Amino acid sequence: MHTTKIEQRKHSHDYCGSFDRAEKKTRRVLGLTAIMMVVEIVGGLKLNSMALFADGWHMATHVAAFFITVAAYSFARRHAKNARYSFGTGKAGVLGAFTSAIVLGAIAVFMVVESVNRLLHPVAIHFNEAILVAAVGLVVNVVSAWLLKDEEHEHHGHVHGHEHSRGGSHKHDLNLRAAYAHVIADALTSLLAIGALTGGKFLGYTWLDPIMGIVGSGVIAQWAYSLVRDTSGILLDEEPEGSDLNAEIRKAIESDDDTLITDLHIWQVGVGKFAAIISVVAHEPKPPSVYKQLLKEHEELVHVTVEVEQCPGFQTANAH
Repeated sequence: MHTTKIEQRKHSHDYCGSFDRAEKKTRRVLGLTAIMMVVEIVGGLKLNSMALFADGWHMATHVAAFFITVAAYSFARRHAKNARYSFGTGKAGVLGAFTSAIVLGAIAVFMVVESVNRLLHPVAIHFNEAILVAAVGLVVNVVSAWLLKDEEHEHHGHVHGHEHSRGGSHKHDLNLRAAYAHVIADALTSLLAIGALTGGKFLGYTWLDPIMGIVGSGVIAQWAYSLVRDTSGILLDEEPEGSDLNAEIRKAIESDDDTLITDLHIWQVGVGKFAAIISVVAHEPKPPSVYKQLLKEHEELVHVTVEVEQCPGFQTANAH
């Protein structure tokens, strides 16, 4: 009987949540992009078009990024209840997003290098074939973006808890956001390519193609930077920028004049889910469960550890 009660008090560390739909849709996008990648590479070889061939390998980097996204979802799901991961596997998706952001940055660099090379050393472009393949690629990207954006809105609408960040970035699935950024980057590349190729075909402005490549790489680099900034903060256990959770915890715990928080650590363990370690000092300390009860309205706090110490000589600021 005693063992049963102890078992019932065990705390679950599964903060990952369900990302089954996001994983399933990302797999579909992975399949679509992989097919388009093969079409562009084979088409480039058959049509002697280096532009198509290069874009096919550019798409291969996006395929790799989508694979990372799917792998992160799979890992988080399979190890969600593994006790070896002390605070769950919620950061697996964040790590996947960080890796995808690095790939996205590498793509931006590749595009700049390739575009500058094309400006310095122009090559003959097979306009008709290139425009056709770019148009097909754009359609694939639009469909992929629709799939992922729909899932992102659906998932965001089911994230509960109080608003503790004006930016709200910590409430989004960054792994899904990274995949979406790759799709949009591809769509932007295709759109710019169609415009540049059309201008080159009918107006003779062949320089438009590499110029649009440089413009697109700048936009993609900005997305990569944004993802690295958001994911690195979570991976390093940084408190979300603009969060007022710290202040609200202090307000709740220190509502009793006899109590003072001497140390407080807050970090993210899942999408919109946080853990906290709180050190409390009081003349007449209460059990940790009492202090945890003061935080019950904060549903986003899924793991709270309270350390309580007695300090006979302590005086609170309100006592003066």
